[in-house]
Amino acid sequence: MRYLILFLLSICFVQTSHSQIYEVGMYAGGSNFIGDVGPTDYISPNTGALGLMLKWNRSPRHSWRVSLIYADLKASDRDSEDPRRIARNYEFDSNLLEISAGMEFTFWDFDLHTSGLKVVPYLYSGITSAKHDNFFYGPDGEIINEDTSSWAFGIPMVLGIKSNITNHIILGFEIGARYTFSDEIDGSVPDGDFKDEVSIGNINSNDWYVFTGFTLTYTFGQRPCYCNF
Repeated sequence: MRYLILFLLSICFVQTSHSQIYEVGMYAGGSNFIGDVGPTDYISPNTGALGLMLKWNRSPRHSWRVSLIYADLKASDRDSEDPRRIARNYEFDSNLLEISAGMEFTFWDFDLHTSGLKVVPYLYSGITSAKHDNFFYGPDGEIINEDTSSWAFGIPMVLGIKSNITNHIILGFEIGARYTFSDEIDGSVPDGDFKDEVSIGNINSNDWYVFTGFTLTYTFGQRPCYCNF
């Protein structure tokens, strides 16, 4: 009997170690910027964002996740409710490429190997690195490009909800704010020896950007072995 139990456990271990569930898919939605230029609304997408996503579901409650998202960040002082920003009338339109990696945690089990419709909320966080163009503002508010780019590291804070709409297709919706350790994305504090002469806004407040959109992923992988003794 003892050897039989050990044999069954060994089978379960081997099957489970090769039976993780993977997801691959895309992200589509909108983006908006929060910083020293433009409005300060947290959820106000005004340009598009597209990306790719890969997940490794380690358990029914958590997944490792990697994503690559391209967005067009745009902000204008004319859309702000601050009369000082409206009078200043600065604006920018810049490209951003984000690489993100971290953990997705569901509020309750999201077991892809059981039948039936499942709807679960989830949280995601980790680390991001966003490549953006470098520029600053001239004396008349015109954009002066530096013809260089930088990487802004940050922390994603994402809240979403997802559901298995078929046996292999999962649809999700999420809102994710990214707090960055940079104040250069909007050109308010450029990186250079001249930055003290052209800096604008609050130099003690870093930039944020927000992605709001849908995820659509395809799941694949073998059914794991669950042994109950």
